[in-house]
Amino acid sequence: MPKGFSLHIGLNSVDPQHYSGWSGDLVACEADAEDMELIAKSLHYDSTSKLLTNNATIDNVINEIKKAASSLESGDIFFLTYSGHGGRIPDQQNDEADGFDETWCLYDGQLLDDELHSFWHLFKEDVRVIVLSDSCHSGTITRARYYGLNDLSNIDLVNNITYRFMPLGIRYRTFEKNRNSFNEKKNKINERNLNEVKCAVKLLSGCQDNQLSADGAFNGLFTSTLLSVWKSGAFEGNYQQFHKKIVELMPPDQTPNLLDVGKKNPAFDEQRPFKV
Repeated sequence: MPKGFSLHIGLNSVDPQHYSGWSGDLVACEADAEDMELIAKSLHYDSTSKLLTNNATIDNVINEIKKAASSLESGDIFFLTYSGHGGRIPDQQNDEADGFDETWCLYDGQLLDDELHSFWHLFKEDVRVIVLSDSCHSGTITRARYYGLNDLSNIDLVNNITYRFMPLGIRYRTFEKNRNSFNEKKNKINERNLNEVKCAVKLLSGCQDNQLSADGAFNGLFTSTLLSVWKSGAFEGNYQQFHKKIVELMPPDQTPNLLDVGKKNPAFDEQRPFKV
């Protein structure tokens, strides 16, 4: 029988010491992670884990992903979810069409889209990976990119919406403070990314790269909509149908993406979402 491992990351704040004094307070990200873990448990995953706020460090996230990569075999599945701020840093090596690397804002630093892509090389052939990212600029966080940027304030005062992205001033101050570290990481990553990805990765993102993901009182807007379509496990369609139903319920300025990275896997395409 196939095995299922899952990791659920949710940050209601980040470390101001790393992010130039910004704590990035949010409301619903830990709840998102907890609800995604409940889905994995309901589907009888062999191993589920959560990393919430100050435990959601770069080292902890990388260690959990590597643990899954070393444990899973062909036909197994890794379910990875992230809820928190999405960031963007200037692309220093001209390998991004839009001029930016998308990031996850973990507690003590940012995880680059290139880094996530490099982890897919660690998974064995025909392992299935499904990534849910309820964060701003998440449309190609698994490293398939094509969108530009429309910067807005992270709070819409008229509609009382908080968005899950790093403000522009904080973004650039944090980048300049850590520029050398980012460049070192990119150099190492580019060496690893020369090999072909042998696993099959699906990204279901909260929005496009040039859009923002809204926080909420109980769940993020994307996660809340996904849960309403999931209907406590009553949904019976495939990934394409699942994505379509979610998009139909979302506002026009927040359009979830469904993208594939790595090896084609038609059987994975037709499976019920998250199925072990």
